[in-house]
Amino acid sequence: MADDLQSLRRDYNLGQLKKEDLLDNPIDQFNLWLRQIVDTGVKDPTAMVLATVDASGQPSQRIVLLKQLDDDGFVFYTNYGSRKAQDISSNNKVSLHFPWHFLERQVKVCGVVEKVSATQSLAYFASRPKESQLAAWASAQSQPISSRQLLMSQFENIKAKFAKGEIPLPDFWGGYRVKPSEIEFWQGGSHRLHDRFQYTRRADERWQIERLAP
Repeated sequence: MADDLQSLRRDYNLGQLKKEDLLDNPIDQFNLWLRQIVDTGVKDPTAMVLATVDASGQPSQRIVLLKQLDDDGFVFYTNYGSRKAQDISSNNKVSLHFPWHFLERQVKVCGVVEKVSATQSLAYFASRPKESQLAAWASAQSQPISSRQLLMSQFENIKAKFAKGEIPLPDFWGGYRVKPSEIEFWQGGSHRLHDRFQYTRRADERWQIERLAP
């Protein structure tokens, strides 16, 4: 297979992206594309790659799910002891990537992270299925564990502990908001002449739009 990698290619011809078609606010533009993605029926349309950098300068990536979006930014939830959370504690500059290749599109977001309020985290946690709530309690995310059997044992112990009544929000779990400073929209083009437009937040909080070379 490795010998065939150079021959794996295709052209991109599903559409074009023109500056005059872009909305002034990148969040509005993102919502437009997201609705179009959701309408295709693709699985996990809100899946996004979160890239962080630790204190030593080592980048790391993983897929998380976008759970809320407004003019203040992109929100996801996680364990505050996870690797991503530890990276953020030492360097709050991150990047998000939405790989919507089946429509020959990508969106890249650069910005800084802040925790959402405990009230917001609680509201989202309460909306999760009970099993997901229990899993948040059972898993010390990113920490070594000897076996899946041990993980399932911890899950069953937590399930028994909270068998009656509501499951409380763990104090080690909650949301982060990525406040964007740059958002780039990419549309595949023929002959690798792709359309790329970058929104950059200016000092007056307005957005500047520039076309980038592919």
